[in-house]
Amino acid sequence: MAGKYGKALFVCLFFGFSKVAMAIDFDAGDYTAMPEGTNLGLLYYTHAKSGSYYAGGQQVKHDTSLTQDISILRMIHFTTIGGFTVDPQFLLPFGRVHGRMSGNSMGTAHGVGDLILASTLWLYNNPSTRTWFGITPFIYVPTGNYSHDDALNMGEHRWKYSLQAAFTTPIVENLLFDIGADATWFGDNNNYGASSSRLSEGTLYQGQVHLRYQLTPAFDIRTSYSKLWGGNTSVDGVSQGKPGEQKYSVGGAWMFASKTQLMATWGRDASIDNGFKNESVFNFRVMQMF
Repeated sequence: MAGKYGKALFVCLFFGFSKVAMAIDFDAGDYTAMPEGTNLGLLYYTHAKSGSYYAGGQQVKHDTSLTQDISILRMIHFTTIGGFTVDPQFLLPFGRVHGRMSGNSMGTAHGVGDLILASTLWLYNNPSTRTWFGITPFIYVPTGNYSHDDALNMGEHRWKYSLQAAFTTPIVENLLFDIGADATWFGDNNNYGASSSRLSEGTLYQGQVHLRYQLTPAFDIRTSYSKLWGGNTSVDGVSQGKPGEQKYSVGGAWMFASKTQLMATWGRDASIDNGFKNESVFNFRVMQMF
């Protein structure tokens, strides 16, 4: 399993439905391969708040805010192809985003975001040692709500392609370590902003690490750190800068006998070069195995 999901300003906010959707965050344990025939249904909810906007690492906008309430419906099926475990899946984001810039309303975007198609291929799968290594390609289909006249949008009006690789293993008996990296390639948005400009973005990279400590077989506490680099954005050839984000989170997860898992984390941006800086990000996830 893998995944979770823009930012920068020219005439309007680009990067689709939200700053939360900038890169491919995965949760601790997502790269644990399940037995063939297992199905997972997941529902994510993210509430994120920002009260500042940065350019070149400096706060440049005051009386500024961005509030995001984003959910993602995700369905996963585990199967075997050629002796390798794979998990074809889809992710459908939806929700609401509201913002202000220098005291002026940016309006509200709501509805459905871009459909995401993915499947992890496990190249190493050893449940006896709790060690896994997998790679996951993602395709973002520009199906979400989008209007170039609006400052905020749920869809990005461009194709995106990502490739992620991650490794999971115990450090000691009850402490597990996840590490991953991904790259995202962007198609152009040729209908960006009020002037229908061309929005382009260079390859965006992310590295992330997670630690989980199993207090009991059903309950763990966890923490994570991630960093973005690359991803320089331009509008009609004029550079808008790179996100340069670093963030962290802490939380926990509980698996019930009904094969239902609840996970909650809280985090924030430690630093950002360009865009809205998240001061508080609350994530909640319900997973049902069947």
